[in-house]
Amino acid sequence: MATELIENKLKLLPEKPGCYLMKDINGTVIYVGKSKNLKNRVRSYFKSKQVGRRKELVKEIRDYDIITVSTDKEAFLLEITLIKKYQPYYNVQLKQGTGYPYIEITHEHDPQTRLTSVVHKDGGYYFGPYPNVYAAQATLKFIQKVFPLRRCHGKQGRPCLYHHMGQCLGACFKDVPKEVYDEQIQKIKRFLNGDIASVKQDLIQKMQEASTNLEFERAAEIRDQLKYIEETVEKQKIISNDSTQRDIFNFYVDKSWISIQIFFFRQAKLLRRETRMFALTDENDPEDEFASFIAQFYNQKNRVLPKEILVPEGLDNEGLAEILGVKVRTPKRGQKRELLTMAKENAKLKLDDKFRLLELGNRKTKGAQKEIFDALSLPYGHVIESFDHSHIQGADPVSALVVFKDGEPDKTAYRKFKLKGEVEHQNGADELRNTREVVRRRYGRLLKEHKKMPDLILMDGGQIQVEACQDVLRNELNLDIPVAGMVKDDKHRTNHLIYGDPFNGNPYRLVPLDPKSQGFYLMTRIQDEVHRFAITFHRRTHAKNALSSKLDSIKGIGPKSRNKLLRKFGSLKKIKEASIDELRDAGLTLTQAQTVKLTL
Repeated sequence: MATELIENKLKLLPEKPGCYLMKDINGTVIYVGKSKNLKNRVRSYFKSKQVGRRKELVKEIRDYDIITVSTDKEAFLLEITLIKKYQPYYNVQLKQGTGYPYIEITHEHDPQTRLTSVVHKDGGYYFGPYPNVYAAQATLKFIQKVFPLRRCHGKQGRPCLYHHMGQCLGACFKDVPKEVYDEQIQKIKRFLNGDIASVKQDLIQKMQEASTNLEFERAAEIRDQLKYIEETVEKQKIISNDSTQRDIFNFYVDKSWISIQIFFFRQAKLLRRETRMFALTDENDPEDEFASFIAQFYNQKNRVLPKEILVPEGLDNEGLAEILGVKVRTPKRGQKRELLTMAKENAKLKLDDKFRLLELGNRKTKGAQKEIFDALSLPYGHVIESFDHSHIQGADPVSALVVFKDGEPDKTAYRKFKLKGEVEHQNGADELRNTREVVRRRYGRLLKEHKKMPDLILMDGGQIQVEACQDVLRNELNLDIPVAGMVKDDKHRTNHLIYGDPFNGNPYRLVPLDPKSQGFYLMTRIQDEVHRFAITFHRRTHAKNALSSKLDSIKGIGPKSRNKLLRKFGSLKKIKEASIDELRDAGLTLTQAQTVKLTL
């Protein structure tokens, strides 16, 4: 049911193309969409029956804004910009980059080959990405041995070690002609594009010779080299003699979910594939969501546009091509049409598997989180954050934050805090001071950066910790976030929640959860996870500080010498075991090395 505000705004909607921004009760943008006709599209959210993810979205909408534009293309571009800006919860969240490495031939006076995870528009040549990192590393080493360019830092007046090994053309001590580099670069490009027959034949011959000479380790090393090279650059599935770089997209829709399959073809081979699945917010027009996905897909870091993109029928190919700047086509027959069909079949298989897993997983994730919110008589929220502190008799106090989103840990959002708290009680650190400090730092920063707040905060402790957290939120930061405490029994087992809102006249109360329920399991999982994260962080911090403190007490060892030892050995045990010569190799004088050996 639309609010009175929304009902009045619906009457003023124009029949123009543009974007709409749906907002929740806090004014946060939770969904961005586009349409050729804003009046029809926005009204459909509130004037027709909704199911699935769209139903969840509509429940949270309390207001909306629109931005009109002149053409559908402008709406497309604006939608991408707004999604990137607001990162709305109900839009598809695409990860930044693949995380896979590329082999780069740099664009320099004296070029070199190297691995990189970032593609720049700098005139260099990039090959990849390669899903197998070890294979890419081994292939790069092979290229540097067989097709050397530059491996040193440049002119230094004398030949470098790599030049003596035949792995550097000599930029270290002479001017290497551009023609020499160009010839090597052409060989490397042919090799990385799949022309490896002559190289393979040479390696196989060397492997046989090594085996004949009983050099089995050398033969095994060459065998591994062959394997890595084949995995990185060998042709996998030949589709034609056409070596055009192309990506193939297709999708399958069922039960308000869309599964998208992407095939990446380079040099007439299937280099790799990717799958993306997400719940539709507009199940009546999945083509729009699909087209928006493709446009966002290439707006990410490390996404290199091919020469051609193949898509199924029903999309605005011309509009997509204009936005992306490459050809977008729909093949009607032949091998490319078969590849599109294959992509759709793979998308369907992935989605069928997803449904089978969702049936089991939803009860343990989103359903479990809903149980916690229901027990606290709160509307469902997507994000739970939890804090825990760790110290040893007040020494090296730290705090840790874990984040659970719809019942699952979001480890990229975890945070660590080194606290300034001091010992004030005989039993250890001042827990209240630590709680206030970490809550102030965490949510003060979110306010400063205009980021979304969590829907619930769970403190690892009882009423005292909850009160301290609420005091900072309400009286210092002017925030109204529900806070509950996870209380353990005498045997240190999770028992119940404590919750209240005395600022609004609701006293604290114990909130039990069924020990056999998924909600109870999730609560214990959150508590165990935040405790684990805090303890691990504290152990590392304490060990590092203890090592530094021990070294500081040695006469004649100052901060610079201490850092040299830490960089070289990393632990007190290894420093103790080191010989005087090894200590001197780390940068200590003879007197300092002897002092360290006598003291430790």
